[in-house]
Amino acid sequence: MSAKELDFERCYRAVTTRDARFDGQFVTAVRTTGIYCRPSCPAITPKPANVTFLPTAAAAQQSGFRACRRCLPDAAPGSPLWNTRADLASRAMRLIADGVIERGGVPALADTLGYSQRQLTRVLTSELGAGPLALARAHRAHTARLLIQTTHLSMSDIAFAAGFASIRQFNDTVREVFAVSPTTLRDESRRRNGDTLPATNGQLTLRLPYREPLDKPWLEWFLSSHAVPGLELWEDGHYSRSLRTPHGHTTIRMSIQPGHVRASLALHDMRDLAPTVARLRHFLDLDADPIGIDEALAAGMTGTPSSSATALSNGHRPVDRSTLLSPGIRVPGCLDGPELLLRTMIGQQISVAAANTHTARLVQTLGESIPGPISHLFPTPAAIAEHGAEVLTGPARRVEAIVAAARAIADGELALHAGRTASELRRDLLALDGVGPWTADYVTMRLLADPDVLLPSDLIVRRGAALLDIDLAETTRFAPWRSYLTMHMWKHALAAPAATPDGASVARKVRTAP
Repeated sequence: MSAKELDFERCYRAVTTRDARFDGQFVTAVRTTGIYCRPSCPAITPKPANVTFLPTAAAAQQSGFRACRRCLPDAAPGSPLWNTRADLASRAMRLIADGVIERGGVPALADTLGYSQRQLTRVLTSELGAGPLALARAHRAHTARLLIQTTHLSMSDIAFAAGFASIRQFNDTVREVFAVSPTTLRDESRRRNGDTLPATNGQLTLRLPYREPLDKPWLEWFLSSHAVPGLELWEDGHYSRSLRTPHGHTTIRMSIQPGHVRASLALHDMRDLAPTVARLRHFLDLDADPIGIDEALAAGMTGTPSSSATALSNGHRPVDRSTLLSPGIRVPGCLDGPELLLRTMIGQQISVAAANTHTARLVQTLGESIPGPISHLFPTPAAIAEHGAEVLTGPARRVEAIVAAARAIADGELALHAGRTASELRRDLLALDGVGPWTADYVTMRLLADPDVLLPSDLIVRRGAALLDIDLAETTRFAPWRSYLTMHMWKHALAAPAATPDGASVARKVRTAP
């Protein structure tokens, strides 16, 4: 929620009931203690007169409040609003989480978004209660706490890995945010959890929280069915893959657990911790508000006139079709924009299995070899632009289109990052040869975590819509959650391959691009 949208009575009710659904959407700052908490903090509920509600941890820190060391408000799931909104503040938050300020400062953030630094600071301060530097500082503090409490790294290494310019700045920030020194913060964690941490050599194991419920089978199907040999691996409920990062690369191994995703990261450079975590959360849609989304979609399903009218005309009671929806379904995002587009183009008009085979050949031939259980990184756009035509097979026009798209990315003509608006990104994608509305919408949905993208031309979506009795020409009642509706239709169609005579054939040819 932005500072303008916070409603005191609603926020206070959430705090009184310790409603965890609001964790990450705002923080509770208590003037009498100087501490800010997440809404579900187990501490005694403060009196209304002593409370103020702020949209971000950065706003609380800038106002002089320090983080509660009991509920750890900085460790709450992120706000779902940064994905559901497309305004400047939301796009800036997505880029700040990806570490743009650490790598290039506020000028890089402003330039990426296409605004002046002054205008950007004014908008962020007005909307979120803090400017870009304060927001980036809050992210650095969160990264520092993670490293302090989960590794044996020296404090000097942690300071620079978290993005601080100096050890003094690191010490001052930790004291201001957590009211204790970094050493005390580590000692408290060891007394509470025991000193059982493994020796750190770029290896970290983290718990990434999410709001429940979460449709685990859907995410696991998506991860396992799209795993490309040499780049990704699905094994015994664990998903592993390599990922190119701003300062090198990392290898990820993760599994979905109740209430959190357990992620093990082998980082080439510890400075890549924060952007890697942000990309993982985006990839698995961990910051979604599943209860709110499910309620909205269920209301749309029960409000459909066709189902009730058909049931009554046949002499049957109306069926509550909202029960057919899977609670907590997620829309998979992406870990790398160029990879998403190029893999989607490779998978056009062919099955998922065939797309994986073509992509694996590209990875093995042009991808950079790395040590570890995952052998390669996905090729750079420059490598595909130069040698892709020698490796890719299939229709000549498709190969030419993939190579041309890679060249546009490599030359900087096409920007693929989470700070873009959906309309601008879709326009640029449609300008590419070989990219039609389905591909443009699919990439926009996953790259930007856009919650309201419908894919009406998709064969599997149409089949799922028929099974759920949804008119794809009349879906406004499902806005702004039509991306999630698309996932429901995909899942429902794939779960019932025998519902139509050609169902098995359709299931084999599903074109859910990676």
